Amino acid sequence: MPKMKTCRSAAKRFKKTGSGKLVRNKAYKSHILTKKSQKRKRNLRKDIVVDSTNVKNMKKAMPYL
Repeated sequence: MPKMKTCRSAAKRFKKTGSGKLVRNKAYKSHILTKKSQKRKRNLRKDIVVDSTNVKNMKKAMPYL
C-alpha cells in the first residue's frame, strides 16, 4: 500500500495538543481592524480547540499529524 498524502494546507493551519486534540487559530484577525475593539482583537489571538463535529474530517486530511 502506498503512503497516504497529508493535506498540506490543513497541516499548516492546525496543531495537535499534548492530549491529542486539534487546535486552530481564530478567523477575522487579518484586516479591517480599526472598527474592532481592543478586547475583541486580543481574544482573536488565542487558539481554540477544533469542534468535535469536524475532527473526523481533519484526521482524514492529516493522517500523520
